[in-house]
Amino acid sequence: MKKLFFLLVFCAYGAIGAMAQQADDILGVWFTEDKKSKVEVIKKKDGKYYGKIAWLMNPYEEDGKTPKVDDENPNKELRERPIIGLEFLEGMKWTGDEWYGGDIYDPQSGNSYSAMAAMPDKNTVKLRGYIGFSLLGRTTTWTRAK
Repeated sequence: MKKLFFLLVFCAYGAIGAMAQQADDILGVWFTEDKKSKVEVIKKKDGKYYGKIAWLMNPYEEDGKTPKVDDENPNKELRERPIIGLEFLEGMKWTGDEWYGGDIYDPQSGNSYSAMAAMPDKNTVKLRGYIGFSLLGRTTTWTRAK
């Protein structure tokens, strides 16, 4: 009976460990919530996590030729940079159970927010942008692109 108990406990700990997040689980390409864009999360030499826009469903302006640019940026000097390749998520640090301490830039509005992220499973990221306190913000869900 004791052997069975210890076997069950061992298996339970193994299952919990298999479900635990690892810092680099967030790396890769993700669909945004509306599926109209893909973002790529990378880890730089500073050990922090960054995200760039990798793909847009509609990458061109209405003329069908001109690539979309960061025209809402409050810094006029940055308004001509292309949206594809734009680094919009920066400086996220792994805290042991989530990514925290970074900033996220919304090219549609030109606004920047503090950011944090968590992964409820290996194929889902819950990214929260907020001002001041994390209670004052919005969460979006990304799904891993396969």
